[in-house]
Amino acid sequence: MGLFSALLGNAGAVNQETLVKDYGKLLITGEEIELGFKLIRDTFIFTNKRLILIEKQGITGSKIEYKSITYKSISRFSVETAGTFDLEAELKIWVSSEANPSIVKQFNKSVNVYDVQNVLAHHVLK
Repeated sequence: MGLFSALLGNAGAVNQETLVKDYGKLLITGEEIELGFKLIRDTFIFTNKRLILIEKQGITGSKIEYKSITYKSISRFSVETAGTFDLEAELKIWVSSEANPSIVKQFNKSVNVYDVQNVLAHHVLK
């Protein structure tokens, strides 16, 4: 992930071994990481069971919040691809029956947003 993308808050893909090393302790038996993305200080992970959002807080980032969202609680989602002059694609996720999206993430062009959509569709539409 380039510095310019990071400064804009765009997410870039993270390698699976790194995610397992850093966040494997969050996984339950039989749970596997499928995709992961990192913003400047935050990470979000798609597993075969749930979506995990890791948000570092405070100046030092030593306080960390781990949010787990089961796929069955996701009522809808949208993916907006990057255009010719856009720097990023966007993912929006609505949890339960909320009017506004609960999660909004931007991806840099290095991320295939169709892969993200495919993982969500696979789990949400079961």
